[in-house]
Amino acid sequence: MLATFSRRAAVTGMLLLSTQLLAAQAAFAQDKVKVAAGQRGNWDTSVSEVGSRAGIFKKHGLELEILYTQGSGETQQAVISGAVDVGVAIGTLGAMSAFAKGAPIRIIGAESTGAQDLFWYVRADSPIKSLTDTEGRTISYSTAGSSTQGIVNAFISEKGLKAKPVATGSPPSSLTQVMSGQVDIGWAAPPFGIEMIDQKKIRLLASGNDTSFKDQTVRVLASNVNTLKNRGDVITRYMQAYRDTIEYMYKDPEAIKVYADWLKITPELAKRSRDDFFPRAAVEPDRIIGLDKIGQDAVAFKYLPAPLTKEQIAELIQIPPAKK
Repeated sequence: MLATFSRRAAVTGMLLLSTQLLAAQAAFAQDKVKVAAGQRGNWDTSVSEVGSRAGIFKKHGLELEILYTQGSGETQQAVISGAVDVGVAIGTLGAMSAFAKGAPIRIIGAESTGAQDLFWYVRADSPIKSLTDTEGRTISYSTAGSSTQGIVNAFISEKGLKAKPVATGSPPSSLTQVMSGQVDIGWAAPPFGIEMIDQKKIRLLASGNDTSFKDQTVRVLASNVNTLKNRGDVITRYMQAYRDTIEYMYKDPEAIKVYADWLKITPELAKRSRDDFFPRAAVEPDRIIGLDKIGQDAVAFKYLPAPLTKEQIAELIQIPPAKK
């Protein structure tokens, strides 16, 4: 009887050990995901970073390697080349244009809807008082194909401006060029630039919501066709972790601390970046808003020769379903 009990105990112990070993292996067997994100530090582009730091992506079996770019153009090229699995904050117009030209790019989610977060400014001593004072002046955007370029085109088209668009890269790069007098009007997104506005070193002129982009999904999440084919399950899990992170970022006060600690800013500035510029609806990933108007703008701003057909839209936009 004792021998039988001992054997059973030994078997039970071995099974328990095997279960623990399998669990440990599963914990270490994280699928690696390469992510390119435009504009390091923006609240909306920080979802992957915050979610990774909070352990949310790890819960979905994912380990993220995040590369930060100067804007949509660089991010989009990284996706098209297959250098990364996911591109964050690619201009919707740029993604449509690349797709129409045969690039292997697919939209897997909305990244930002509306353009309240993007703002244009001048030095405090600038004679420019509004966008209507910009004839013969230079106005910045990040990179070709970006949402900032689309908005600058909208400023020019919708307000009849005669300003000259200039690519200036990231917000810090843009600020350097504005303060040194190389460019007249800079662009930025929070938290960058907020303190300089408060200190009256720069003066706000307009935001992206002063254009028709107010009611459109201006930036998207994207992946490569081959990535979707070969790593579809990984992309589906990435998107679910992305949704879970957004939930965390708007409901758990700890998220503000994680974001602030990462950027070495105060929690107050971190909270202001979220609350003043990014309503929750702006970062919901499951709907692309304003497709008809986006198609019209794509043609008007020469991203496309004609709007994409319904069939093309269905092929381009492949958002993995949310877990129920």
